Amino acid sequence: MTQIGASFHATLPLRNAHLMTLVPNYWRRSISLAGVPQESRLFSVGPDTQLQGLCHWQSDRTSSPTAVLVHGLEGSSESHYMRGVAGKAYRAGFNVIRMNQRTCGGTEHLTPTLYNSGLSGDYRSIVQELACSDGLDRLWLIGYSMGGNLVLKAAGELAGSEPALAGVVAVCPNIDPTQCVQALEERRNWLYHRHFLSRLKARMRRKAALFPDKWDLAELSRITRISDFDDRYTAPDGGYRNSTDYYDRAGARHVIDSIHVPTLIITAQDDPFIPYSMFTVPLIQRHPHIRLVAPPHGGHCGFFHWNADGEDHYWGENRIIEFLREPR
Repeated sequence: MTQIGASFHATLPLRNAHLMTLVPNYWRRSISLAGVPQESRLFSVGPDTQLQGLCHWQSDRTSSPTAVLVHGLEGSSESHYMRGVAGKAYRAGFNVIRMNQRTCGGTEHLTPTLYNSGLSGDYRSIVQELACSDGLDRLWLIGYSMGGNLVLKAAGELAGSEPALAGVVAVCPNIDPTQCVQALEERRNWLYHRHFLSRLKARMRRKAALFPDKWDLAELSRITRISDFDDRYTAPDGGYRNSTDYYDRAGARHVIDSIHVPTLIITAQDDPFIPYSMFTVPLIQRHPHIRLVAPPHGGHCGFFHWNADGEDHYWGENRIIEFLREPR
């Protein structure tokens, strides 16, 4: 099922991985979901912890397949790619649920915990609730970057035990966080690193204001690397010994061999901080259930191209919908 370098072709200026990564975030596009029904729902996934999902139901929800979308680091249900995929999937006949990870999208008050790359149990719980309580029997998990790792990890841990899980899509997933954080902290990636770190710090301040007896922010202003932030805050909160332990244990790479559902991984060989070498191993290249699409260019979750064959600019989103709609 493996396929390398599908039909994505980057125009010359966007063969620069940084331009390809940034342009889709700032390109003006219509991501309005006007006219699409929406309801907010809280999923209980742990003690004192709820996740918010924004649900877009078809008129006959139980007869329709369902796409559960999971954003990346410091994203939310409102991220442009979340709304972009949601609109296309809904128009293709899918129920769509745009999830906010723990503390994201203004939901810091719904849990005393932080979010992290290893919380795949949250999404196993959501799949099981939707299957058992809602009677939905064709559920797709779709994740970007950190969210991609989470959905792959959830599928591997389920190991075919949940019949309602129809398949998984992961875009530029950080399946080995150790390698990904090392790449993110390289000097060439200072812009992304600064962006993520500043937002993580701002989130910690909001969390501390809500849960003042839990968080000690004395060291926060002196932290200059994400790995130090994770060592001080994310890892202890998630039950890990330190950031090294967290990065090692949180990666979906440990359970990918147990995935038993159709799976699409889209990544770019020039992604600035998701090393392509992670996907060249036999475990992925020869996996009977994984289709790997890895064009030479694409940046990090970019895959922006000029109008081709009547498509819009968002090649990655369109491949996701094609995969979901394939007859099986």
